[in-house]
Amino acid sequence: MSTLRYDWMTADILDLLNLPLLDLVYQAQTIHRQHWQGTDIQLATLMSVKTGGCAENCGYCSQSAHHPTAVKPEPFKTVDEVLTAAQKAKELGSDRFCMGWAWREIPDGKQFDAMLEMVEGVRQLGMEACVTAGMLAPLQAKRLAEAGLTAYNHNLDTSPEYYSQIVSTRTYGDRLQTLTHVRNAGITVCCGGIIGMGEQLEDRARMLEILATMNPHPESVPINALMPIPGTPLADRIHVDSFDLVRMCATARIVMPKARVRLSAGRSHLTPEAQVLCFMAGANSIFYGETLLTAENPEPDCDRQLLEKIGALSPTNARTA
Repeated sequence: MSTLRYDWMTADILDLLNLPLLDLVYQAQTIHRQHWQGTDIQLATLMSVKTGGCAENCGYCSQSAHHPTAVKPEPFKTVDEVLTAAQKAKELGSDRFCMGWAWREIPDGKQFDAMLEMVEGVRQLGMEACVTAGMLAPLQAKRLAEAGLTAYNHNLDTSPEYYSQIVSTRTYGDRLQTLTHVRNAGITVCCGGIIGMGEQLEDRARMLEILATMNPHPESVPINALMPIPGTPLADRIHVDSFDLVRMCATARIVMPKARVRLSAGRSHLTPEAQVLCFMAGANSIFYGETLLTAENPEPDCDRQLLEKIGALSPTNARTA
């Protein structure tokens, strides 16, 4: 049984990322099987509750008010709309419902109270509830915990060294502080990053180092591939090589054996075979549904067919297959 480590160094992780691919996947799959059932792939659904108009200038994001994209601010979804969507997601096989608000930081007041009500409603459906809504204050984290929030998502995006090339409206320290508030409130941490933004391999290793030296490790680690969106500063980037995504999934699995490694944005550009290779490398969750906030995502029927082919439909997510 592999032991948990919290002393990973950049050089250690670079060594893993540079292994021959088959050796890396074999090592990751071996560790994966020590901590997880091989066919356990969680389905999660992500819904945008507040879309567009975000004050942050994240270079990859279609929802930033700084970028001339096709995404425009929309009215907030109501509690009833969100809980209806959550019920549908559950019926389609998801057991984790994630809700996103395009905010720099959560404001107190009517919308935060609605968020708490949504969290309580999702939990009453018997689903895990995850929220992503920017920076978070300690008291807000406490209130979310009291409402039953399972997880708070706040990605690091990239390394501390490359971060300022992607975002300038908040610091890396701001992100880490929010994660501290989440952890202190007793909420599990969902935190990962994005590859394909022009970063170097060392930046990918550094991001994983930051995550893997947290004690405890994040319970959930989304691995995203950049989806270049017209109007954003990163619109001219080419889609990341699928093997790079496999390497990130495998390395995340090795350095954080008990985390849910979530194959997230960019999956619509992967072949079924590339997705399966990511699963072999240790990814054990996908976002399920036609959209991922504002980005395209594989059709649910295609996902179910793929999971059926590889024998990875659990009793939960097989009920509508």
